[in-house]
Amino acid sequence: MSQEQSLVGIVLAAGQGTRMKSALPKVLHEVCERPMVSWVVQAALDAGASECVVVVGHGRDAVMSLLKDEFEDRVRFAVQEEQRGTGHAVRCAMDAALQDYQGRLLVLYGDCPALSAVTLKTLVTKSENASSGLMVATKNDPRGYGRIVRNESGVVTAIVEDRDCTPEQKEICEVNPGLYVFDAAFARDAMSRLTDDNAQGELYLTDLIAMSETPVVDLLGDMAEMMGVNDRSQLAEVEKTLRLRINIAWARSGVTIRDPFGTFIGAECVLEPDAVIEPNVHLRGKTIVHSGARVDVGCVLKDVEVHGGATLKPYTVATESSIGEAANVGPFSHLRPHTKLGPESKVGNFCETKKTTVGRGSKVNHLSYVGDGILGEGVNVGAGTIFCNYDGVQKHTTVLEDGVFIGSDSQLVAPLTVGKGAYVASGSTVTKDVPSDALAMSRTKQVNKDGYASRLRARMKAAKK
Repeated sequence: MSQEQSLVGIVLAAGQGTRMKSALPKVLHEVCERPMVSWVVQAALDAGASECVVVVGHGRDAVMSLLKDEFEDRVRFAVQEEQRGTGHAVRCAMDAALQDYQGRLLVLYGDCPALSAVTLKTLVTKSENASSGLMVATKNDPRGYGRIVRNESGVVTAIVEDRDCTPEQKEICEVNPGLYVFDAAFARDAMSRLTDDNAQGELYLTDLIAMSETPVVDLLGDMAEMMGVNDRSQLAEVEKTLRLRINIAWARSGVTIRDPFGTFIGAECVLEPDAVIEPNVHLRGKTIVHSGARVDVGCVLKDVEVHGGATLKPYTVATESSIGEAANVGPFSHLRPHTKLGPESKVGNFCETKKTTVGRGSKVNHLSYVGDGILGEGVNVGAGTIFCNYDGVQKHTTVLEDGVFIGSDSQLVAPLTVGKGAYVASGSTVTKDVPSDALAMSRTKQVNKDGYASRLRARMKAAKK
């Protein structure tokens, strides 16, 4: 691509965003677990920009650090020390990073995360031979937006900001969402002629439209896609748009998304064809769901890998864990970080695991806590078993070798090893290692007192009176 045909994105991200009522810079607020500004930069790059110059101001260090980590040398930065308007912001970008650039400029706001690369690419292509192009949209309530002014031929001749509108112009419902394409040479010259003779005393980028050297190219877009975020209510609204877009994209790729409107899938999650996601599931972080896995109603997974054929029953919660092929988890189970379930293993309902490896075919049955454990293959952990792994200062490991059977309601006090094929009787508290093929039993002697129950009840009733 020659320089004359090249495209560079300019992303305006210097504002404080006071209406967000947050210490976090506005553009770093997340939508589907990704900062707003990251969505915008990605859209510009996907639309064909070779790089993006991001104009930063408020919270600049945090914004720059995040974007450098994510996009490396595909982003550069310009600092807008004083907030003097959108025209001034673009001038800062050109002065800092694009002094001799002669290609095309794609100018975007950093708080418009639902922008699609397809729309931007269409605008860039359509305005290829024009000095300026822009997106337009219609709103029943256009308050707060610049109005699009056209001549008798229907060509855009100006954008008038809301505060500068005449009463007649305020009735215009065609608005400016703030997405532009400019020829760099034209923009550089036009910005040198901008003045702050307006209601806000700022340099308006919108004034470049009236200065255009060729007929302005416009493209009608969907306001839901181009919506800017100024407060938490709008943040929720734009996330709804992106969440549905993500879910539909996965469904079209071959994933069963039972309810696209009631499912949350984060931006960095990966799903394979023939995975099944039931309603009200939340997949967060870098969760991976492989082909043939089923994640049932209400599960919440963060940084979890679910292998093929595994089933997560309703309301399973898991973090930083791996669930093996054909494993079965839940319902109402909690897999805490560093849980690794082997193939065909099982963690039953109302169980909790933490930093534990469960071997092939092993079972942790209902109402058990298994923490800091290493379970071999074919192990059975009975209902109500507790791994006593913490002594108040340190965590200790319990090892159950292949084929071990732990009876229900047992307490295993770590550090502890139960040898291959050993058996722990129900209700035991085990504090010493158990040799392979041994039976461990730790119970107090049972005493039955005939006829005592009725006397005990009578005494208790008398005490109550």
